[in-house]
Amino acid sequence: MCNDNVIRRFAGVFILLSVLLGFTVSPNFFYFTAFVGVNLLQSSFTNFCPLEKILGYFGLFGCRTPAQTSR
Repeated sequence: MCNDNVIRRFAGVFILLSVLLGFTVSPNFFYFTAFVGVNLLQSSFTNFCPLEKILGYFGLFGCRTPAQTSR
């Protein structure tokens, strides 16, 4: 499991970066902004966060998958 602050920081960076890229490079980057927002919304209901699984799989930022924490 990850610290919630790690997930929030990633989400904030992804949103700010995609908005910046949407205004400066291509409006298609706003789709990524929407994807992150929808992902945050669904994770608040389901407690499933794909980013948490990815970070846990690679062991980044102290994150662990549930299988790694039960050892």
